[in-house]
Amino acid sequence: MPALAACLALSACAVTEPATRADMALPAAWGEVANGTERPDPQWWRSFGSNELAALIATAVSDNPDFRAAVERVRQAEIALRVAGASLLPAASVSADSGWRRSDAGDGARAVDSESSGASLVIRYEVDLWGRLAAGVRGAEASFSVSRHDHDAARLTLVAGVANTYFELLAARERLVIARDNLAIAERVFGIVETRYRNGAASALDVSRQRSTVLAQRAALLPLETLERQTRSALALLVGRPPQDFHVEEEAFASLAVPSVAPGLPAELLARRPDLASAEAQLLAADADVAAARAALLPRIELSGSAGLASTALLSLANPASTLGLTAGLAHTLFDGGRLRSDVDAAQSRRRALVENYRSAVHVALKEVEDALGSADRDRRLEDSQQEIRREAARSLRLAELRYREGADELLTVLDAQRTLFQAQDQLAQLRLARLTGTVDLYKALGGGWSVPG
Repeated sequence: MPALAACLALSACAVTEPATRADMALPAAWGEVANGTERPDPQWWRSFGSNELAALIATAVSDNPDFRAAVERVRQAEIALRVAGASLLPAASVSADSGWRRSDAGDGARAVDSESSGASLVIRYEVDLWGRLAAGVRGAEASFSVSRHDHDAARLTLVAGVANTYFELLAARERLVIARDNLAIAERVFGIVETRYRNGAASALDVSRQRSTVLAQRAALLPLETLERQTRSALALLVGRPPQDFHVEEEAFASLAVPSVAPGLPAELLARRPDLASAEAQLLAADADVAAARAALLPRIELSGSAGLASTALLSLANPASTLGLTAGLAHTLFDGGRLRSDVDAAQSRRRALVENYRSAVHVALKEVEDALGSADRDRRLEDSQQEIRREAARSLRLAELRYREGADELLTVLDAQRTLFQAQDQLAQLRLARLTGTVDLYKALGGGWSVPG
């Protein structure tokens, strides 16, 4: 017993060490121009000014099967944490039995009947002398944090996916409208050419050229209609609906707002991005694994106590005999071929790998923000320039039609002006889409939205 008392006195000397930190030098400011003024709101998708988008995201968060699976993984980690915490508490079990037995000695001897009943209580408790069980609990807590951060990352990815796909759907519809408007223009010009041909002011070649333009514009509708249908189906899958009966309300593409996002400082990114928070929690779990592996090299002590009642009656404990016992056990591995020591080395190696993975994840996050900031500024300037190009292309087409109607220009001038206008309008729609999806990518790179304390 003196040895046991000495071991119990050392129970505070658990095998612990400081938490691993991946020290990194972060830039003081972003290299790209950050002209944003709005700090992202936790519900950042509402800054685009679309109620339909907000409704689709709410449906996706509620019904998307992959995201619901991520929610269940968080629950599984919470259950595992409760199981790990239970290992620090004593385990108690109770049992009871009652039986009857007849013994026949043979040779005409009288058979002997015997009855017995008993009940017992057993309590077992492992003394966490070196902190092995506590390290397991810390590891389960870190794993629970990992699952929660992974859940947040999955939610951010889902919301960004719904927003981008919705914008792509509206852009496809806008491009369809542009293509149909240009088809109407081509058909109107074709009417003018036919009229001039009947009056002898245009040639058959002019009629053929304009008819080819009309046919080409009709053919251009088919891939855009396919794109619109496939994008709508992809959006249906994201919100957890079958594509066949899925419909999205019409919304003007030009009515969407492009928010101006303030990215904050690079150092703040570590606390915002759920994937970086998950990587940091994995480091804490690795620290706990190393501590548990080291503690497994040291002796284990288990205390057990038992109490019981026994009677020679069936289904009765009348006049019972009682028993009481207390046991202390000590176990230590003397030789295992180096398995436990190898477990420590493996845990330390996994921890070093996680440190490098964390550094790599931070570098990737910084790059994603830089790229998103650069794309946002470039796309804004490109859209402004394209607005001017579209206005001039529309003016050129009006003048070309007028001059052709008056006989001052050839049909080729009208065809060139029409083609230029169509390309300018279609390019403008694609640049608008690039600005919207680029803003979503910036929100995602920044970790979504956040609240300012106080």
